[in-house]
Amino acid sequence: MASFFKTNNTFTTLRSQATEFQSRRQLHVEPGAREKALLAKDPALERFKSYRKGAASIRRIGDYLTIAVVAGCCYEIYVRAVTREEARKALKSE
Repeated sequence: MASFFKTNNTFTTLRSQATEFQSRRQLHVEPGAREKALLAKDPALERFKSYRKGAASIRRIGDYLTIAVVAGCCYEIYVRAVTREEARKALKSE
């Protein structure tokens, strides 16, 4: 039944007209006194503000450190595998 409504052109036309009608009306309710007070800047909370640039730079540094640690682990696994293979070849050649 739901697929019928999705594929039916009449239904999609009616649905698009309904959304256009709603967007044209642009109903807006002005916030009350309490909402305005909650949205106002509070100087006491200013020191707890998270700065976006600082948070972004810390996140970027964390990403780089994660990549460095993963690369180091991969390198360590590679070195151990190579030394193990060399040891096996050395034992076979003796």
